[in-house]
Amino acid sequence: MLGESSLPQLLWWFAVAATVKLLLIPSYHSTDFEVHRHWLALTHSLPLSSWYFDETSEWTLDYPPLFANFERFLSIFANLVDPQIVHLHNGLNYKGSSVIYFQRITVILSDLLLLYGVYRLSKNLDSLKRNLIWVLVIWSPGLLIVDHVHFQYNGFLLGWLLLSISFLVEGRDLMGGFLFAVLLCFKHLFAVAAPVYFIYLLRHYCRGGFVWGFGRLSVMGAMVVAVFAAAYGPFLYHGQIQQVIRRMFPFGRGLCHAYWAPNFWVFYIILDKGLAFLLRKLGFHIEAPTASFTGGLVGDSSPFAILPQITPLTTFITVLLGLFPCLVQAWRDPQPRLIARWIAYAYTCGFIFGWHVHEKASLHFVIPLAIVAVESLEDAKHYFLLSIVSCYSLFPLLYETQEYPIKVLLLLLHSILMWFGFSAQFTTDEASEKDEQITNKESAGLGKRSTTGGKEGFGIGWIGKSYLFGLLVVELWGQILHHYLLGDRFPFIPLMLISIYCALGITYSWIWQLKRILKLS
Repeated sequence: MLGESSLPQLLWWFAVAATVKLLLIPSYHSTDFEVHRHWLALTHSLPLSSWYFDETSEWTLDYPPLFANFERFLSIFANLVDPQIVHLHNGLNYKGSSVIYFQRITVILSDLLLLYGVYRLSKNLDSLKRNLIWVLVIWSPGLLIVDHVHFQYNGFLLGWLLLSISFLVEGRDLMGGFLFAVLLCFKHLFAVAAPVYFIYLLRHYCRGGFVWGFGRLSVMGAMVVAVFAAAYGPFLYHGQIQQVIRRMFPFGRGLCHAYWAPNFWVFYIILDKGLAFLLRKLGFHIEAPTASFTGGLVGDSSPFAILPQITPLTTFITVLLGLFPCLVQAWRDPQPRLIARWIAYAYTCGFIFGWHVHEKASLHFVIPLAIVAVESLEDAKHYFLLSIVSCYSLFPLLYETQEYPIKVLLLLLHSILMWFGFSAQFTTDEASEKDEQITNKESAGLGKRSTTGGKEGFGIGWIGKSYLFGLLVVELWGQILHHYLLGDRFPFIPLMLISIYCALGITYSWIWQLKRILKLS
């Protein structure tokens, strides 16, 4: 009954978010907007056998087959709205109002899957925690910036992830594994959490003796094979698997994205540049790198002057090493209540140590951690800081002047809502604990009401406040002081400062999550 009564209220929250998204329709959109429009055109105009070979545009199809079929489904309606949208050749860079409204609205409607995912995860919680989760997920400023201004379908994909987690939490492992397999066929970058899923399902779902366990493992394996066969089978039939894989994994791209994602490799790059500068000053002959960090062919380029070169294999091994403690805990004690933490930690490892990481990938762990944030005061403090840092790291995506007030207001409003929400939750928890202590003492015949005890109220301490103040300093430098003091010199410094400073916060989050997992397991 609790879950059913909360659904209308959740729909109201979603409607408010959708209203804001509708108001953002005329705002700036990135090249991803044309990427997805072109995918609508090529999946509508070409036979399936040509999808991953098409080079009509530079924005070639590089998502897995289920997402390509999702675009094909949307193209049916796009053709009804405006045939020019799905015209492969004449529609290149088409910017008519019809395509803008159509694509923006498809993102809003696809967020219904995110709505359902968060509903299933929160339906049995008390109203305060449930409302908090809705604020953190449905009104996420990061999702608004990335999906509804910059333009992508992350809410739709994260909805699949939350659905999968919800079934695992309920103990319905087969369904949870099925949904995750489907998600991987929509976007392969979610595979970072696959080791966690594998270990957890192996130990939790396949338990109960050799025969019973092997039988369940066979069922799970057959289900996963069936999902991938349905997605990739047609391309296997046409002999195109190598081409599909080549498009999905373009390892020729550099270690970092065009705007450095705030992860470990930012420190590595800065250290290499600092050492090279110092050694040149000392008289050593240090050759300049032959390629940038954001492009070039792996094996043919040497972007580092001093430190060892980083390859995709290096990052893969580093991610696995970061994941190892979590995998050990999942093997020893596979608890459904911890699965959201483990999955979020896996995506944090992928973000911190991965190859060519996009700054937008921080949503992969920020959204699942929203479910965890209401569990304890420590989780709430951590999430408050992480959510702000993650959102601020996305600011460079919206670089045009007219969008500046939007991203600032979204972050400020979200921070205020989080602060009051967490404060209300832990004040309520404190009162509830005191009432419980009073009841216990009165029932024991003590007769006196206790005025002590309870939990610490919500706050982030002077270190957290100082770090957030540092974000303000970084922003003031980029917006005002850099131009005033340096003019047009060193234009890369504002972005570099954002990357470095946000990397400090997200690296702290990775360490904090690891310590928390080891403590709770």
